[in-house]
Amino acid sequence: MILVDIERRYKSLVEIVKMRENQVKAFISFLAEETSWLSAPASTRFHNNFEKGLLAHSISVTEALIKIKEILVPFIHDESCVIVGLFHDVGKVGLPGKPMYLHNPDLRHESKKYIVNPELIYFGLGVRSLRLISQFIPLSEEEAQAIVYHDGQYVEENRIIAHREEPLTLLLSYADNWAGCVLERKSHRLYR
Repeated sequence: MILVDIERRYKSLVEIVKMRENQVKAFISFLAEETSWLSAPASTRFHNNFEKGLLAHSISVTEALIKIKEILVPFIHDESCVIVGLFHDVGKVGLPGKPMYLHNPDLRHESKKYIVNPELIYFGLGVRSLRLISQFIPLSEEEAQAIVYHDGQYVEENRIIAHREEPLTLLLSYADNWAGCVLERKSHRLYR
């Protein structure tokens, strides 16, 4: 099940970070205290649209990313994988005091448990994520590209980097798709 051992898995991934440990811990503290990071869904109605779904998705993506990286590009540092994997979708928390996802008041639509908060100024998800992360954690250009363009060519505005993606961007995109389309959908069907 997706939520099995979520705290243990999260903690073990965070422990991989050593060079930017203080910055990551400060960011995690900010997220836990000021945002919906520990309770937010990953989407309004698709993958992991339940409480703690975003955290579960972020963990699944990070674990998949590290496994794929070991085979294809082992020279990429695990710390980069943890940072981009855990926080690629962090923009889904919205802002302090303004969560991105709100419970849907129209209960007739059971499949759409959440709606997007209309009070948030619109940003693309990657840009909102980068904005939040970069206030706490210094990122390399490769990490920034991976976060902003992690949805790959599924998003029209991402075509600007087509065939210019760094390996980390491609790996994150694949790990994100694998987690969302295979691991989480399969788990959702099995455990509802």
